[in-house]
Amino acid sequence: MSDNLQIRQPQDRLRINVHEPWELNWWTREFGVTRQQLEHAVRQVGVMTSAVRQYLGK
Repeated sequence: MSDNLQIRQPQDRLRINVHEPWELNWWTREFGVTRQQLEHAVRQVGVMTSAVRQYLGK
């Protein structure tokens, strides 16, 4: 099943899809971080939202 780009929030909130620019934008607003900070966090701990949230201290 492909992502519906008309939806303004991720379909799977357990994972961060770093290959979709609109989703990166959504997560940066959600966490209150820059795109670079988010990408760095994902490289460090993976795509699971809970791990990224913990890494960012959110």
